[in-house]
Amino acid sequence: MACNVTITVVIISAMLLLIRLLYVLHRTGKPLKTRDSAGLAPPPLSTLIILGSGGHTAEMLNLLSVLQKDRFSPRFYIAAATDNMSLQKARLHEETSRSQFMQIYRSREVGQSYLTSVVTTLIAMVHALWLMLRIRPQVILCNGPGTCVPLCVIAFLLKVVGIRWSSVFYVESIARVQRLSLSGLLLYKLRVADQFFVQWPQLQKKYPRAHYVGCLM
Repeated sequence: MACNVTITVVIISAMLLLIRLLYVLHRTGKPLKTRDSAGLAPPPLSTLIILGSGGHTAEMLNLLSVLQKDRFSPRFYIAAATDNMSLQKARLHEETSRSQFMQIYRSREVGQSYLTSVVTTLIAMVHALWLMLRIRPQVILCNGPGTCVPLCVIAFLLKVVGIRWSSVFYVESIARVQRLSLSGLLLYKLRVADQFFVQWPQLQKKYPRAHYVGCLM
């Protein structure tokens, strides 16, 4: 008897989870509301900005220069634990003391073997879960560094279980002309990103769910 009850509970839970997953996939990609029911401007959106070394950070800071700062606030910046330069640049770019700067374990270092990267990826996922539960952003902005994958995947899972709805906006690097980066490909195929932007028309033709926005640099 107890065994039958357990099986029934498991089946019902699995069905509810599947229904929730289908709902999340249906809602993914829908635009954010810009006005509330009374026609007033909505409150600011807490925003997580994921930085990457080198050109990724330069491109992201260029995008942030045209961001409506009062609309996306407070802002949280995250970079890999071995990337101090990106956070330094973000601190120089910021104009408010409300912003916070954090680091996360890398899933895989350059040149690291795929075997050992399994362990580091699991560590990064656990760290990403802790960070996402702490920050609980409403918006996530990222543009290609591998650091964004565990954070965006965790954000998607938190949507499914109903803990927090974070809208993921992914902008593929301008350096990607013919093919998506590995990070972009994963988020595109898994349908993790709510809005997926590319800067070259041939990419939009190849990946029809992406939005072509022209060169942003």
